[in-house]
Amino acid sequence: MQQKISHTKKNWWQQIVSHLTFYVLMAIIAGIYLGNYYPATAIKMEWLGKEFIELIKLFIAPIIFLTIVLGIGSVGNLKKAGRIGIKSLLYFEIVTTAALAIGIIIALMFEPGKINKAGLVVQDASKYTAATASHFSWIQFFKANTTLQVLIIAIVAGIALSYSKRRLLIINKLQIISKYVFLLLKYVMYLAPLGAFGGMAYTIGKFGLKTLVPLAKLMGCIYLTMAIFIFIVLGLIMRYYKLNIFSYLNTISEELLLVLGTSSSETALPAMMQKLEKMGCSKSVVGLVIPTGYSFNLDGTSIYLSMAVIFIAQLYNVHLSVSELLIILLILMLTSKGAAGVTGSGFVVLASTLTALHTIPIEGLAFLLGIDKFMSEARSITNLIGNGVATLVIAKSEKEFGV
Repeated sequence: MQQKISHTKKNWWQQIVSHLTFYVLMAIIAGIYLGNYYPATAIKMEWLGKEFIELIKLFIAPIIFLTIVLGIGSVGNLKKAGRIGIKSLLYFEIVTTAALAIGIIIALMFEPGKINKAGLVVQDASKYTAATASHFSWIQFFKANTTLQVLIIAIVAGIALSYSKRRLLIINKLQIISKYVFLLLKYVMYLAPLGAFGGMAYTIGKFGLKTLVPLAKLMGCIYLTMAIFIFIVLGLIMRYYKLNIFSYLNTISEELLLVLGTSSSETALPAMMQKLEKMGCSKSVVGLVIPTGYSFNLDGTSIYLSMAVIFIAQLYNVHLSVSELLIILLILMLTSKGAAGVTGSGFVVLASTLTALHTIPIEGLAFLLGIDKFMSEARSITNLIGNGVATLVIAKSEKEFGV
């Protein structure tokens, strides 16, 4: 009996240590330890996290292109593809607006900005001044946003493919290319623990644990708001479609840990698409909804942006009327779209929003620089979860689930 129990424990342990999740989690813990006790060494580990993210980003454009072209081309019915696209955009707008509104409401309720300013590590925010916002150009933003460019090109190519007489032949060739792209990605993902270790070690080593105490209230509010949004808002949406939020989160646990370590939802995009297909979503829906969602369905980013604006207003004791709050909501409904496509674009969006209001000092962005890295983890995780839920919902509503 004892030998049987020992054998069972051994199998259980072997299953754990053979899983990539285990090594990612160990890497995160090691990164926190190194950052806390050996910060100088930890800061030098930044390149590991950055290089891993850059490596993953090489796959984003080809995967988005292939999945969207194959998604539209495989449908063979453009009316259906158009319906899915319109339904997705409508869903994105409703849910992200709800995220913005919840962020504003929680910030007004808990007033995270009304804290003791002594001890806040104010960094140079000169590059995010009103000048930056005044020169903000949607054309330049689009030029710098590779995801949006590839998205549009892929949609056009997919539509063209649907009219091609050689559609099936081209689809077969693209499927072969897609297979090898994902196979190569599989091997690259074995480097995930290194990326997670580097990102976490740098964050803790650079900013430290103690220096973040004065901003703990803001961080707590943001994490609380995102938890409310995930478990209540998204949970109710999934329940309406007879899906369970907890089962879903358990299924994508590997992707969540990867995002936690790298602070980038892009690193989990390819694996997330594969996981959703295994859960039952059709390839066409996954190929249309997920890539589009990375530009238009940024639930976590929306919450962060709205709370950040209110936080800065509270820091400077700026009273906002109901009409001003509505203006903030309307401005962010537009500026938040595509904000995750460009590094640092969140600050540009905040700067342009604050400048448009003319009431909140833009210098307040300096207060966010020290903890942005920690908040980006919550943003990225919520963005990932939200896009997965959107895909499941659209697949269910289109009867493209479990087919």
